[in-house]
Formats: sequence, C-alpha cells, structure tokens
Amino acid sequence: MAGHHHHVDPDAGDARVFWAVVVNLGLTVAQIIGGILSGSLALLADALHNFSDAISLIIAFVARKIARRPADENMTFGYGRAEIVAALVNYTTLIVIGLYLTYEAVLRFFNPQGVDGWIVIIIAGIALVVDIATALLTYSLSKQSMNIRAAFLHNVADALGSVAVIFAGTLILLYDWRLVDPIVTLLIAGYILWQSFVEIGPVIRILMLGSPPDTNISAILAKMRATNGVDGVHHLHVWQMQEHEPAINAHLIITEGQWGRADAIKTAVKQTLVTEFGISHTILETECCRHACTQPSVVGHEQFENHRDGDMAAEGAIHQH
Repeated sequence: MAGHHHHVDPDAGDARVFWAVVVNLGLTVAQIIGGILSGSLALLADALHNFSDAISLIIAFVARKIARRPADENMTFGYGRAEIVAALVNYTTLIVIGLYLTYEAVLRFFNPQGVDGWIVIIIAGIALVVDIATALLTYSLSKQSMNIRAAFLHNVADALGSVAVIFAGTLILLYDWRLVDPIVTLLIAGYILWQSFVEIGPVIRILMLGSPPDTNISAILAKMRATNGVDGVHHLHVWQMQEHEPAINAHLIITEGQWGRADAIKTAVKQTLVTEFGISHTILETECCRHACTQPSVVGHEQFENHRDGDMAAEGAIHQH
C-alpha cells in the first residue's frame, strides 16, 4: 500500500490555477455578451455555469495556499484539509448544477426555445477551446489533489456542454430540431451527476475519518502483532490526515518480561508500518500485559470506562516497573 507521490512544484501549480481562473473569467464575459447579442438564454445559462467553473478554481487556488500553512495553536494538525473541504464545496455545487440542468432540460421538452444558431455555435466553439486549455492547465495537478480534481471536472463538464451546444446548434440550423437541445442537456447532466457522486465519496470518507481506500486492517493488525515483544493490539484507529497522509493510533500490549524494551518494541512497530504500509504518522500507547485495558475493542473505542481503567492500570504499571 506504500506509495510515492511526485508533486508538481507548488508555485508552478499555483500559476497554472491562476491562469485557468483568468481565462475562465474572460470566457464568462464573452458568453454574457454573446448571449445578449443573440438573445440566447442557453448561452447566458452556460455563462453562469462557466462562472461557477471560475469560482471553483478560485476556491481551489485559495485552498492550496491555506493548505501549505504550518500547524499552529488553533490548527494543531495543520491546514492540509482545507483542500478536502474545497473539494466537498466544489462537488456539491456540481451536483446542484447537474440537478438544475436536468430541471431546465425537462422544462424545454414542453416549451422548446428558439436559438440564434450561428452566434451560439461560434461562442460555444470559443468556450470549448478555453475549457480544453483550462483542463490541460489543471490535468496533471488533478491526479494528485481531490481539490484540483473537483475544479478539473467542472471544466470537463463545461467542455462537454460546449460540444453539446455546438452539436445541438448545428442540428437546429440544419433541421430546426429543437428537442435535441434538452436531450443533449440531459446526457450532460447525467454525466455531471454520475461523476460527482463517484468523486464525492472519497472526500466525505476523509472528513468522516474513514480508513484510507484499499486499507487491509487485518493485514495491519497481523504485522503489528507479529512484532517481537507485542502480545496484542487493540483500540486501533486508521484514518487519513489528508489525501496522501494516512495515520494510525493504537494500544500495544507488551509481552510479559519485555517492559524494559517497550520503547524499542514501539519503534519496531512504527518501522513496520512505514515499510509495509507507507504509514508514517503513528500514535502508539504501550501497556503492560498484566494491566492492559479490560475487554477492549480491537478497532475503535466501544467503552470509554474500560479505556480509562486501562490507562490508569498502565500508569500504575509504569510506576511499578
């Protein structure tokens, strides 16, 4: 499970996101002008959608800056999760946009709108070029960050929207087939909703302190218990500090007669977690085997009273030894 992540230089990444914001805001202005000139409500709606792309990129940009701040007294774990929160905000807005597009498409089935085809196609063509450029700016960053991936998917969805507008506008010009507009819109909305629900799950998992994806808890427990001097492991917690930083908290029961090696045993377990599972953030509490927690849960804490009694017993054991 151990992995190495090759990160883009932070300043270079910031520059890419900054220029992506600039071109998206420029496109929004162009679409608003085009929508007014053509009398196209569709283009104005697309301008609103594109503005949401720009906002998502701004949120991603600010979150990247905040995430690099060092830990302080207010945020003792640091600010890394700012990017996770930003991803949640952006995926939530994508879901809202997908639902809104579905609503608008259904309405247009009953009341098809007239479209000034040429202006719409030209503006949509420009939008497609800008969306592709923005996607290229953020693609490599999106593979490393949930935050940037959310903003990237905003642009992918918008690029698909531009393709659909061009396709629908062409059919309307050639055949006056107005129902193609809501049909294509429904397809795009379906894609946005599907992609957002798939991607929002891991974000929520991190915020809910869930274990990292593909984590084999049984394998972790087996390796920890197999360490020489470990008699048992309980109260195990495995979670993600942020997207690429798994962490572990657990109680180790030290084998009888080995209390003098407790620190060395703990160090050995930590080294195993790093080499076997890539987990370097570990919080391990050692307990004497004769005074360990009573009836502990292997994973998590089920009974606070037992945990407290165990801590008191362990403290007593330290004084005895």
